[in-house]
Amino acid sequence: MSALGVVASGPSADAIEARVPGLVQERFASRLFGQDSTLWGPDAQAEASIRLAWVGLPRSSRPLVGEVAALREQLRAEGVDRVVLCGMGGSSLAPEVICATAGVDLVVLDSSDPGMVRSALVDLDRTVVVVSSKSGSTLETDSQRRAFQAAFSELGIDPTSRIVIVTDPGSPLDQEARSGGYRVVNADPDVGGRYSALTAFGLVPSGLAGADIEALLDDAEAVADVLAEDDDANPALRLGSAMAGTEPLRDKLVLLEAGSGIVGLPDWAEQLIAESTGKQGTGILPVVVASASDPEAAGPGADTTVVRLTGDDESEDALPTGEAAVDGLVHPDRSEIEVSGPLGAQLLLWEAATAVAGRLLGINPFDQPDVESAKKAARGLLEAAGSGGDEPAFTEGAVAVRALGGDWLGPADSVPAALDALLAQLDSDRGYVAVMAYLDRLADADLAAARPQLARRTGRPVTFGWGPRFLHSTGQFHKGGPATGIYLLVTAEPAEDLAIPGREFTFGQFIAAQAAGDAQVLAEHGRPVLHLHLTDHDAGLAQITEALSVRQTSTEGTA
Repeated sequence: MSALGVVASGPSADAIEARVPGLVQERFASRLFGQDSTLWGPDAQAEASIRLAWVGLPRSSRPLVGEVAALREQLRAEGVDRVVLCGMGGSSLAPEVICATAGVDLVVLDSSDPGMVRSALVDLDRTVVVVSSKSGSTLETDSQRRAFQAAFSELGIDPTSRIVIVTDPGSPLDQEARSGGYRVVNADPDVGGRYSALTAFGLVPSGLAGADIEALLDDAEAVADVLAEDDDANPALRLGSAMAGTEPLRDKLVLLEAGSGIVGLPDWAEQLIAESTGKQGTGILPVVVASASDPEAAGPGADTTVVRLTGDDESEDALPTGEAAVDGLVHPDRSEIEVSGPLGAQLLLWEAATAVAGRLLGINPFDQPDVESAKKAARGLLEAAGSGGDEPAFTEGAVAVRALGGDWLGPADSVPAALDALLAQLDSDRGYVAVMAYLDRLADADLAAARPQLARRTGRPVTFGWGPRFLHSTGQFHKGGPATGIYLLVTAEPAEDLAIPGREFTFGQFIAAQAAGDAQVLAEHGRPVLHLHLTDHDAGLAQITEALSVRQTSTEGTA
């Protein structure tokens, strides 16, 4: 059964009651699924006119099922059973969720960190690499592709037999790959990257890894007509209104896994919502938390809505808007939402709900202007052969400290004092903290424990993003959304760098330029950025971990 459940309480329930009737009256749902590009106003119409084919993907992507199954069988017959995905943003997050939920292995390489790239360049005798880039010019993906091409060649393996290209028809990568004899699968060009879960970008790597992509499409198709109905019960209208229709706007959306059985859906939804809505000084900031005891979920503030992703069985007895749900999962006095349903259905639901949110916020949910600005800044730093930024304000131990985005550091001369100076810039009512770690997200995973620690210390929501992965997610919100964030940027000197074949810069230089470009654009927007650079990885990481864990306050809420 592909039922969807959306239950809300408190201000979110009020928003559903206030907003959904108007959306029904203007026929938003049927016009959305009819690909009406005028729904978001004249400024968005040109972009929307080439970005709405995702509404029909549960049906139009069917030919991929057989194509991918045949390729998988061929590769398995050749002893190739390890799948690596090189992709960024929407090209990597959806397959990651699909495969993790299906319990099949997929190696996702969405980093420029030399250690993380090197760790993927193993077991090549049994590896197929899917290189995914919508534009065909994504520098991260191109660099990863070059590394795998060289590694296969060094082992005497023909790269054209082991690399599958997924890109838009006519892109630079499409043309180069076809002329080079590579397998190419074209994606629908009228679907934006973060809405591409059910295109070739989501289905090719997932299907090759062994996920049941036909069942995924079945679940999405089962709810497509429901999501297209102009009806008060439409789950997408309800969810979009609950997210973006509160008065005043609750612009922090806490995402909590609460028994859905879907692994990693909050991370995928974070990218979809933040990159779609965070612009023109407004937007919805998703905050992914690991536990109901995390401060943002246990005691949400007045600018926060909590979303709990629950199991299918919860949706069978979905309660009317505004009533408390079973087991106390929704509190009548809090702004909370429960969402349930299988993965395929939820992918389409969240995409449609985000389109609704864009309408309510008055923004174009299909562009990402500030993602492009950060890319441009990084390229400029690479071309200038310098990515280290200005001289540090000071160095303590194995950490070099820089402050950007204003004269706020003051007399601080230690890492804890610099952190205190940054946190002093935080708006206690509307602000948030963003930790941006340009490190190896697998080897350095323990650093993520700093997120709830900072939330307890500050009493405000905290996001944690691995760079450059988050640039295609919350990175857009940080620069284009409301100026309420403060930013902690962590980089490291690589223990061992890695060359990029055919490029004049290395992976280490590339990720340094990405981090410096990100900080530069944030500073240009007047955002305070504390940049902590680890001159010695292990010693520096221990140093900042200690600094982040001290001076904690009580754990009461984030109001």
